[in-house]
Amino acid sequence: MGFRCGIVGLPNVGKSTLFNALTQTAAAQAANYPFCTIEPNVGQVAVPDPRLEAIARVAGSARIVPTQLAFVDIAGLVRGASRGEGLGNQFLGHIREVDAIVHVLRCFEDPDIAHVEGRVDPVADAATVTTELMLADLESLERRVPTLVKKAQAGDRDAKAAARILANALDLLREGRPARLAAPRDADEARHLAGAQLLTAKPVLYVCNVEEAAAATGNALTRAVEAMAAAESAGTVTVSAAIEAEVAALPEAERADFLAALGLSETGLARVIRAGYALLDLVTFFTAGPKEARAWTVRRGATAPEAAGVIHSDFERSFIRAETISCDDFVALGGEARAREAGKLRAEGKAYVVQDGDVMHFLHGA
Repeated sequence: MGFRCGIVGLPNVGKSTLFNALTQTAAAQAANYPFCTIEPNVGQVAVPDPRLEAIARVAGSARIVPTQLAFVDIAGLVRGASRGEGLGNQFLGHIREVDAIVHVLRCFEDPDIAHVEGRVDPVADAATVTTELMLADLESLERRVPTLVKKAQAGDRDAKAAARILANALDLLREGRPARLAAPRDADEARHLAGAQLLTAKPVLYVCNVEEAAAATGNALTRAVEAMAAAESAGTVTVSAAIEAEVAALPEAERADFLAALGLSETGLARVIRAGYALLDLVTFFTAGPKEARAWTVRRGATAPEAAGVIHSDFERSFIRAETISCDDFVALGGEARAREAGKLRAEGKAYVVQDGDVMHFLHGA
């Protein structure tokens, strides 16, 4: 199961530098001019989770396999992208294919790095990009909603659900508000909203890219972004992409000291990855044994058979039951056998909803 976060923003805000550090590669060209990234680069990154290492120690696992997220470096948008300016249609299409948006904003002054609009104002930058996404969604819905309304008036039940939720989204866009604020009344409406692939329906995380001196504390520009995000019920993370690139190039043993000298306890990238994971409303469950301890990803609300299907599709089809232990109990009691003896191992059936941190063993007929 793949989950993709698209890194977007205006040109020269640090998107590709951030992507390179995230994936610890030079796959995305970072250059001081617009459109240096045209085809989206994709990198898989491990999601930091100290629980997995603790589980592996208890289980005596020979190998640790973390869960992963995909980050997609999408070329910089400019004003007029919704009308095709700056290869805008191509870029908007790439955004449409991701599950969530990581919106990088320039929150640093540097006369040597050009700004596409000649000023440093992250809130205005955010508005520029969001406006282009809204305009693209408006154009899409203004074509589709009238047809759906006609079908609904003719008695098409499925069209009624689609017409209501998409008309609601269209009203929001006309008011200058994103489609993600639309509120589906039921699963059918939620399905139609997701199926519309609206750019502004995707969850958003704002990443404030700051200079080295502000990496630990932020600055006036990041505080302006935080206020904007709070009004939108969106999240923010402050990072210095330049520092993250330096950290990524260091040997593992030297990274903690380098960060500590800057007043940082962990990389900003670790926070970006965790925030992206939370943005997608994902939960982690674990499997553990002598060969490997592994983290797996499912959407919140997934059932035990669905979780089994992430490991192998046959496991979902032939699911019998799941033996489940909370991560805390698994570690505190010293593994599966002692958890069973203490009555902390539960046998769960097909209706069980997976909880974040479950250590699971699936019984199936495959």
